[in-house]
Amino acid sequence: MSLTTPTETPIAYSDAHNAELQQKAKDHLWMHFSRQSVMESGAGVPIIVKGQGHHIWDSKGKQYIDGLSGLFTVNAGHGRKRLAEVAAKQAEELAFFPIWSYAHPNAIELADRLASYAPGDLNRVFYSTGGGEAVETAFKLAKYYWKLMGRPTKHKVISRNVAYHGTPQGALAITGIPAMKEMFEPVTPGGFRVPNTNFYRADEMSPGLGLGDNLEMFGQWAANRIEEMIEFEGPETVAAVFLEPVQNSGGCFPPPPGYFKRVREICDKYDVLLVADEVITAFGRIGNMFASTTYDIQPDMITCAKGMTSGYSPIGATIVSDRIYEPFKHGDTTFYHGYTFGGHPVSSAVALANLDIFEEETLNENVRENSPLFRQELEKLLDLPIVGDVRGAGYFFGIELVKDKGTKETFNDEESERLLRGYLSKALYEAGLYCRADDRGDPVIQLAPPLTIGPKEFAEIGEILHGVLSEAPKYM
Repeated sequence: MSLTTPTETPIAYSDAHNAELQQKAKDHLWMHFSRQSVMESGAGVPIIVKGQGHHIWDSKGKQYIDGLSGLFTVNAGHGRKRLAEVAAKQAEELAFFPIWSYAHPNAIELADRLASYAPGDLNRVFYSTGGGEAVETAFKLAKYYWKLMGRPTKHKVISRNVAYHGTPQGALAITGIPAMKEMFEPVTPGGFRVPNTNFYRADEMSPGLGLGDNLEMFGQWAANRIEEMIEFEGPETVAAVFLEPVQNSGGCFPPPPGYFKRVREICDKYDVLLVADEVITAFGRIGNMFASTTYDIQPDMITCAKGMTSGYSPIGATIVSDRIYEPFKHGDTTFYHGYTFGGHPVSSAVALANLDIFEEETLNENVRENSPLFRQELEKLLDLPIVGDVRGAGYFFGIELVKDKGTKETFNDEESERLLRGYLSKALYEAGLYCRADDRGDPVIQLAPPLTIGPKEFAEIGEILHGVLSEAPKYM
């Protein structure tokens, strides 16, 4: 691909400039999902100043591989001058105008483009500025839709254990990570959880059934737990099921064969909407514009964001089926919901140009062609005693770490803290790889590099991981 070599070497900031930035950060910056104690202690934080292709540089001039595309976002790679120029040109022409009873060409053209990529009859696009807002939109729309259908008791939503769907109060109710919710209770009511599709832990999730030897049977078992939950709560109370095609949190759980076919059957049987949360999996991450296409999913709504602009400007969207849109086509029915910056002219222009790059450089094809080679490189890590499982799809992989490979014993909280935050996060970064060491489920390392890379970069990533993980037992 064309973006693997930097066009220039970034200049390192002076010691004085670095110290000034660190002090200002300590005094005023509140980082997201971060322990502020890191800055308060005086240790400072990494300050990233440049990106080019699949590389990033910090303020001291050190280069790293961006193994996470920023945050599953910079799919087309860093340093795309073309996208910066599109943004500047649009800002000069029309920097902002809302789509509250008005429209502008970019929002219209992008909606048309997204609808052309989406599966089935998902033809209506409701804009937001990010993924959490897109999920929030889908939640509110599902409840309102059923009210318009004369079934106002359908308000509950089902999602999977450990799944992350966002931080707004509604999206947080769908998120399946208790530790991220308890401090904000009470959240919006109505969220219920079912098992995820972590096949590596199949026997623990379904004890005595022997499903750990049969991926397809495990998938059917997991899907049937959705039906069980609908029946337990009462079909007349359940509005929607929210599922990522490949679940992120917990470490990249692909769907077993037949899983989504069975979920669709269940949703149709009980008149429950199916929402595919593609905030991460859309726009090439799994090898198609939408992973719903990859896995032959026919959802009623898709939520998406991140890779739509490759992070060059914020945007999100909820793409809705003709069925959901139908009651809003008539009379004075209005969806009283929206965002000031939804469908922003600059973001929409950048998205259109970004999607042009996808097509011109055949990025989806690159992912489909090279994903098996990426997996093959990562599976070499299975020779290490700490690596229990390598899983994922496309350019989206998780490496599950275990205390005992034979029994699949995981780490307790104290051990996980020491391993991930005490060693791995720092060691990987110091070795030149930016990725995520995460323990929202069992401890994992997550990788989601830009879609422009290939075998050479896979080998570089694999070499760094092997070196760091080989030393990990010393810190367990």
